[in-house]
Amino acid sequence: MDDVRFYGGQFLLALPGMADWRFNHSVIALCVHDENGALGISVGEEMDGVTLRDLLESFEIDASDVPDRPVLRGGPVEPRRGFVLHSLDWAGQEMIQVGDKWGLSGSLDILKAIAVGRGPSRYLVALGYAGWGTGQLEKEMTGDSWFLADGDTDLLFDTPADRKWSTTFAAAGIDASHLVSGAGSA
Repeated sequence: MDDVRFYGGQFLLALPGMADWRFNHSVIALCVHDENGALGISVGEEMDGVTLRDLLESFEIDASDVPDRPVLRGGPVEPRRGFVLHSLDWAGQEMIQVGDKWGLSGSLDILKAIAVGRGPSRYLVALGYAGWGTGQLEKEMTGDSWFLADGDTDLLFDTPADRKWSTTFAAAGIDASHLVSGAGSA
């Protein structure tokens, strides 16, 4: 019997051999991974011209007291759907708790809580997600697409998006500047 492992709460780092250009240098915070598939939020790329205040104002939520911060490109699936990765000091409607590491929320209540200063102490806002069907991620992980790394919350919340890929590799003991695509032969 195959012993399938699930990796919720970990980071998927795109390797240089990644065939899908949309995931070039991606860092995916893997939130759900089970026998039905996987869902993760890309946390390594900011969206041009979209900020948290813009997003809040689009829902007619007063954003005047909210520190403006970038919104992340969460993935290619449903790119207009919003998600908040956040610390576990806040819980609301339909929150998914990712182990003892972070929460994933996708309802307006978290945005409203953030706007009035009652939201989580740490959070990232993203549009879109990355998703995999049954067995798809496991198959991709046997090739030259992904590297699995510890889902460290400090790396998640405190490292700037454009430095997450190299910083997460470095935390795993790998100098990302030495990575090359393709396999070698002896």
